[in-house]
Amino acid sequence: MEKLFKLKEKGTSVKTEILAGLTTFLAMAYILGVNPIILGDAGMDQGSVFMATAISAAFASIVMGLVANYPVALAAGMGVNALFSYTVCLGMGYSWQAALCAVFVSGVIFVLISVTGIRQMIINAIPIQLKLAIGSGIGFFIAFVGLKNAGIIVSNTSTAVGIGNLTDPAVLLAVVGLLVTIALVIKNVPAAVFVGMVITAILGIIGGMMGLANMPSLPTDFTLNLSMHGAGAFMDGFGELFSNPMAAFVIIFSFLFVDFFDTAGTLISIGNRIGLVNEKGELENAEKALLADAIGTVFGAAIGTSTVTSFVESSSGVGVGGRTGLTAVTTGVLFLLSILISPIILSAVTNAVTAPALIVVGVMMAQQLKGIDWDDMVYATSSFITILMMVLMYSISNGIACGFIVYTVGMCAAGRIKQIHPTVWVLIVIFIIYFATPYMM
Repeated sequence: MEKLFKLKEKGTSVKTEILAGLTTFLAMAYILGVNPIILGDAGMDQGSVFMATAISAAFASIVMGLVANYPVALAAGMGVNALFSYTVCLGMGYSWQAALCAVFVSGVIFVLISVTGIRQMIINAIPIQLKLAIGSGIGFFIAFVGLKNAGIIVSNTSTAVGIGNLTDPAVLLAVVGLLVTIALVIKNVPAAVFVGMVITAILGIIGGMMGLANMPSLPTDFTLNLSMHGAGAFMDGFGELFSNPMAAFVIIFSFLFVDFFDTAGTLISIGNRIGLVNEKGELENAEKALLADAIGTVFGAAIGTSTVTSFVESSSGVGVGGRTGLTAVTTGVLFLLSILISPIILSAVTNAVTAPALIVVGVMMAQQLKGIDWDDMVYATSSFITILMMVLMYSISNGIACGFIVYTVGMCAAGRIKQIHPTVWVLIVIFIIYFATPYMM
């Protein structure tokens, strides 16, 4: 252990690392219930998605720990799974096989740019203000998805959207679960989102036993469903995905973009906390960490789940002393063991149970808003449009594209055209061509 993870050098111990790994797992465990439901909306088998989510999280976390020696665990990412289901599949009409193909291709590209200098060039090209806007915008989008799935917000012919039927037991359960989860987060309860899901599920099961309809339930059959219908399915999506090259490019770019900067932000945030950022502001061993993340995405797509990415919830493990890859390896092992309780998770976790988690995670992501310079109208307008269009267009990709276009126009109007990175101009041309086609997301 000492030779592999350099425990003494990092000022930690096996006991501390294992405890940190457990803490990180509890903070991330909600993804096991949420991801199957979100990808299930795209037509995927929830049991198969659960298996792919658990196995890919285990594999990627262990790779991160062994290759990069980072206390960062990985799993199918929030936000990008919404992009997968609600934009690519439900919005554009692609099959989930084609969406998996796009994730696989984006992962392969991520592997390539992780072993070259392209990574640094792209990171430097995108203004930090837009990175913050995209992250917070995805938070609003995820929260909206949660409100919609729970029935708290419904469509309305007069006002587009409106309040749902709060007398419906399932909707009421989601509201109660949301309030409970918010209270737990405010009180800094460890793994608050996960604990909130457990409490909501228990309340729902009790309600179901009392005769309330559409409640979570305990499984009647505890047989493990080890089927993985999504494994290798990405290969069936190549023809469909690339039938329209421009649309395929934008889809792949969107997956790559969100994963790339989400990962970079997570690694830098955690690296700062544990002393992995040097005096030049560079993240030590970043290439290996990014490579591990990219390998996780390729593996996840191959076995049937959306983009696997580094989880910011890993900071919970760092908070209790995690400093090395042993933390990530421990989390990975726990994800594998979670398969043993899959019947309970798949039966007890419903939209009413996952909605509070989606909304609260959205709140956490929206905290990035505080980093935006709202006094600068260039950043204020481009950030506002990015966030607003993500929600109103029900598309993460459209929000990103609109934000970039407004940013470029704003910089030109402010006489700061020379400050626009050449890479941004390339992206603007791509987005304008994309909006001019009938295949917009």
